[in-house]
Amino acid sequence: MVAAITDSLEVLHKQDESMSGSLDYIMDKANIQFKSVNFMRGRSIQNALVLLDECQNLTASQLKTIITRCGEGTKLVCSGNLAQIDSNYLTAVTSGLTYIVERFKDFPGSATVNLNGVVRSRLASFAEENL
Repeated sequence: MVAAITDSLEVLHKQDESMSGSLDYIMDKANIQFKSVNFMRGRSIQNALVLLDECQNLTASQLKTIITRCGEGTKLVCSGNLAQIDSNYLTAVTSGLTYIVERFKDFPGSATVNLNGVVRSRLASFAEENL
C-alpha cells in the first residue's frame, strides 16, 4: 500500500532539488495512514480525507463497509479504472465502483469525474486495450 503512494509522490516530485527530502517531509508532516479494507468493521473515521484507490476490484458490499464508516467531516474519494479489473469475480458491470457511481449520482455533495486516456505509458495503454 505504501508503495502506491510513494510511487505517485516520486512522479510529482521528480524535479525537486531533493526528491527524497521532499518525500520524507511529506510523509513526516502529513498525517497519512494506510488501512486494510479487511479491518474496517467497527471503525469510525472522523474529520479525514479518505482516498480509496483501486475501487474497480472491490465489491459493492466491500464499498458499503467502508463508506458506512465515514463519520462527520470525512470526505471520501473513490478512484479506479474499470479497464484494470483483475478479479476473476468482477466485471465492469458488477464492480463496486460502477455500483457506487450509479447509486450516488443523485446524492447532493457527490460528484463523478471521468478521465480519459492512460498516463502511465504506451505499454500500459496497450495492455488495457488488448489484454
